Amino acid sequence: MQRYLALFLILVAAYVGWDRYETGDRSSYAASAGAQAIAQAYQNRTSNLQVAGEGIVIKILSDDNDGSRHQRFILRLPSGQTLLVAHNIDVGPRIPSLREGDSVAFNGVYEWNSKGGLIHWTHHDPEGRHAPGWLKYNGKTYQ
Repeated sequence: MQRYLALFLILVAAYVGWDRYETGDRSSYAASAGAQAIAQAYQNRTSNLQVAGEGIVIKILSDDNDGSRHQRFILRLPSGQTLLVAHNIDVGPRIPSLREGDSVAFNGVYEWNSKGGLIHWTHHDPEGRHAPGWLKYNGKTYQ
């Protein structure tokens, strides 16, 4: 009897989780999966990995104006890991009025470094050869 009760509870939990996923409550699932992928990439020193996630801006850096111009800022993920975001503003639009403490979601390519990593390709590819990335801030997508 206890075995059936345990199985029943597992099935109910799975159904509720699937129902939430199917009805569009995917943000927590995606953020969790993205954070896990990024943590694993950092631990394994993996680069060139398409990832998505979300974090809080902890520092706004000056733009990188060498070659293609990039808006740069550092995010802290829920895990505590930090990421440098380098968003190409020659291809995609700049995020205006970005401040420390703001939440930013991202989809881009992770590159390993000893400080937590770097996210780039957070924009569309004008030549259509690369998966498009994006940044989401205050309900707007920048790519």
